[in-house]
Amino acid sequence: MSSRPEVTLAQRKRQLVSDELTEAALQLLALKGFDAVTVDEIVSTAGVSKRTFFRYFASKEDVVVQFLTEMGTGIRAELAARPAEERPSVALKAAVSVPISACVDHSDRALRVVQLILRTPALHARFLERQAQWHNDLTAELARRPGLAQDTDLYPQLAAGMALTAFNTVLQRWSDGAGAEDPAELIDRTFALLSPALDAN
Repeated sequence: MSSRPEVTLAQRKRQLVSDELTEAALQLLALKGFDAVTVDEIVSTAGVSKRTFFRYFASKEDVVVQFLTEMGTGIRAELAARPAEERPSVALKAAVSVPISACVDHSDRALRVVQLILRTPALHARFLERQAQWHNDLTAELARRPGLAQDTDLYPQLAAGMALTAFNTVLQRWSDGAGAEDPAELIDRTFALLSPALDAN
């Protein structure tokens, strides 16, 4: 008998626990502030032991880092899935819109998390650190598109940087305005300005 279903069940259970811990941690951190929340509070809210928490995360900061890592994975996956013949501006807008759409779907919670990350120096530093990897990933994906070569063309690096700058600008504007503006509309306006340069290669 194959053990595949048991492995799949174990993986699903592990992911479920990780998701519950992440949800509890982000909610608490966003509501109370990074320094005010302890790991004890997180595990109490999630209904797990402290030992279980440290099986998944090294620290409460690690929860946010994992969240950011998954965000970057979603951006890269979307860009990789876009049609090769699609204009770069359209493909990049679709890619960075993945987390923006998640913000729209869970606006109140997402706004608090974004504000937490942008206003907490340690978390903002980790956010920028993750984005350096996102930049490399997007550059690599763009270089795979027809007519571009990562080692010889400046375009993939520049285009990836422009897309992430647009993403950061939208998050900062949304955060500073306390959610008054629609982030999806902001990303539309931002890429309307960038499209001529992105599509001029």
